Formats: sequence, C-alpha cells, structure tokens
Amino acid sequence: MSSETSAEKAKAQLRKQLRWERKEHFIDASWLHILQCKEFDGVTHVASYISYGVEPQTQDLNTELLKAGKVVIVPRLLPNKDLEWDYLESGKPFTDLSLVGVVIVPALHVDREGHRMGQGGGSYDRALPRFNAWKIALIHHGELTSEPMPVEEHDAKVDAAATPDLVVRFL
Repeated sequence: MSSETSAEKAKAQLRKQLRWERKEHFIDASWLHILQCKEFDGVTHVASYISYGVEPQTQDLNTELLKAGKVVIVPRLLPNKDLEWDYLESGKPFTDLSLVGVVIVPALHVDREGHRMGQGGGSYDRALPRFNAWKIALIHHGELTSEPMPVEEHDAKVDAAATPDLVVRFL
C-alpha cells in the first residue's frame, strides 16, 4: 500500500468523524471579526463562499464586505469538481484572480501548520494555488488542532484560520 493511499484512507476516516462532530456540536456564530485583520487593508477583491448547512456561515461577512466596497467573488463548482468564480452580486463570471487579495475558505479542521481538511473533493486544493492572496479558513470552536493531520502532496495550505473568537496565523 502506498503512503498516498494510506493518507487518503486516514483522511476519509477523519473527515467522517469531523462531520459528525460538527453536526453534533454546531452553534451558529459570526466571523465578522476577521474583517479587522490587517490583511484586509487596501484589498479591493475578496474571494469568499456561500455557506450552507453547518459550515461556518458567511452571509453577514459577505454583506459587510460588500458594504465596505469590496468586490466579492464566490466559487461555482464545475462537473470535474474544479472551481470557477462569479461575482456575488451579479453571478457573472470573474476571471482575473490576480485582483483578489484575500481568500476566505471553508474547512472542517485545520492543523497548526495550516493544513485544512475540506469536504474531500479537492476543489480548493486545486483553486487555492491560483491565488496570490492571503488565505484564511473559517472553522468552528474545537476545529483547530495541534495534532498533524494526514496530508497528501496536492493539499493546499492556508495562511490563517479563524474560529468565532480568534484568528491564528501560520508561519
């Protein structure tokens, strides 16, 4: 068995456990405090997402970004599980990723090195390297761990993670 197959298996088991824990312990919260991070200063374009279910919610965050005059783009999932981006307000395609200064991403869990556990489709692992921007994952309380997570070569790291109470930056 290759180490990649072993990592894939470990990630699948961990993902199942994390989804269950999130569903059992979900508390609705806000992540508006991330807007105070210096990385938002001078940024004109922000990539975010439209939350659903028990994901860290982004409705108020996206609204405040728009009120602050930021251009907000959100992902659109393609049949091959890759992501393309659309303007949040119009739904029209957005293609110039070089304009984006901050990328807000969902995550199930993040470790102390900035490895994020996503939903398992690899969409953000393909999309994040296309951005030359500060990448921050939104997670719930208890979803930041000091334990290393199983990692594969293609896994994209984030620069920071935010719970409803704090922001942790990774080196």
